[in-house]
Amino acid sequence: MALTADRQALIWKTLNETRGKIESSEYKNYIFGIMFYKFLSEKAQLWLDEMLRGEKWADIWAQDPEKAKDFMQSRLGYVIEPGDMFSDWKEAINTDKFNIMMVKDALTRFDNGVSPEAKSDYAGIFSDIDLGSSRLGANAQTRAATMMDWINLMDEIELDTDADVLGDLYEYLIGMFAANSGAKAGEFYTPHQVSDVMARILTAGRENQESYTLYDPTMGSGSLLITTASYMKNAGVQGAIKYYGQELITTTYNLARMNLMMHGVEYNDINLRNSDTLAGDWPDGTVDGVDSPRMFDAVMANPPYSQKWDSENREDDPRFKFGVAPKGKADYAFLLHGLYHLNNNGRMASVLPHGILFRGAAEGRIRQALLENRNISAVIGLPANIFTNTSIPTIIVVLEKNRATDDVLFIDASKGFEKQKNSNKLRQEDIEKIVDTYLKREDVEKYAHVATMDEIRENDFNLNIPRYVDTFEEEEPIDLVKVNQDIVSVEADIKKEEAELLELVNQLAVNDDSKAVIDSLKSLLSGGNHE
Repeated sequence: MALTADRQALIWKTLNETRGKIESSEYKNYIFGIMFYKFLSEKAQLWLDEMLRGEKWADIWAQDPEKAKDFMQSRLGYVIEPGDMFSDWKEAINTDKFNIMMVKDALTRFDNGVSPEAKSDYAGIFSDIDLGSSRLGANAQTRAATMMDWINLMDEIELDTDADVLGDLYEYLIGMFAANSGAKAGEFYTPHQVSDVMARILTAGRENQESYTLYDPTMGSGSLLITTASYMKNAGVQGAIKYYGQELITTTYNLARMNLMMHGVEYNDINLRNSDTLAGDWPDGTVDGVDSPRMFDAVMANPPYSQKWDSENREDDPRFKFGVAPKGKADYAFLLHGLYHLNNNGRMASVLPHGILFRGAAEGRIRQALLENRNISAVIGLPANIFTNTSIPTIIVVLEKNRATDDVLFIDASKGFEKQKNSNKLRQEDIEKIVDTYLKREDVEKYAHVATMDEIRENDFNLNIPRYVDTFEEEEPIDLVKVNQDIVSVEADIKKEEAELLELVNQLAVNDDSKAVIDSLKSLLSGGNHE
């Protein structure tokens, strides 16, 4: 069962009614944290119901806590002790026994109970829930009241155990929080329509692979990883798809971990890292002086645009063998990092600003090297104002490691969108047209062109889309004879109207005060002022 648009809107309205004075960008940390804890509790309870067959978790724990802990850790990677389930919080609220320390202690015990193998997936995942914040209330009692409101809200939402429905809700709320939290907050989110285009391009012809590896070096909330995996036949099969990602901002890294797991991805298929992608290579990279990078079937990215970075002493970094991006614009650094980790038969798609297509100096040299090495397969121009954090138009650039040809497909999809209140949105027909054009790889008048390397050389390796796709629409020629006929017709109508008005004026009663005005009007209408 899909999450309907009406239900999504109702949930968002209800959430806003409980937000109080907390900023939307901070409020999401509490809501997603509580939602995720409920998800983990219900997952644990379902597993316990199946395994214990009528025995109570509290009784099993009382007999041997360490054995019980190992029992749950071995399957789930985490432990929720008796009394710490989400349902226990709700029962305490209903019996007037709830206090905020119940939540604080439960989260602490959860963090301490994560298995060593699952540390990177669960450890510190609730660190953004600040239960001592004055924004929750002036004292422990008012903070507890606020927390009770949120727990009741999550309970009322009736989160479906179906991973697709739960994941849809989470993804919807991420988008809504991004749209309502200011420009900088939107950096963690890639609109689903853009993710969909990239995912379909990355997986085209490869959907039936038994196993698949994904890597997003600037993963944000993880939506690109999830959307790409959704097109693989083995999505949801444990062990079939491995997810790798890296994110600099800790809060966003936590969002991504929750997002993947709430979409049904098992913790042991997830390899995410909270770190700076450009500062040092990961995964693997140089170990004991030996360069041994891990390669992936698909690499996807929506990095921060034209970001400053530390470009000093990068010449010997194997990721940047085609050149070092300037310190004021890290776009090509992110692009080269992703390409470096692409396997020989893999495919990469990245969202970037148009500037990478035509800027010169170091970027121009890198672009030329990538073209001459046959790495750039396609450039797709997107509409302006489709991202939460920027109104500038962007592109999707598609790369491959080993191509047989050196041509480049250019698609100008900038005019295909639906205008919304504060943004533009790719429609389903726009997505279909982009993907279909990419797959056919043929010229489409005023939309797409497959450029040869000779054409690209003639343009000095400048990839600006208008150089290859002519979208100019000629205006229809002006019919001067028709225009003249229209002028004559209009003048005839004016004379007719003036004559009728003059007739009416002649019928007016005239006195001494109005005589001068009426005489002047008669003179004007009878052509006295016309040459």
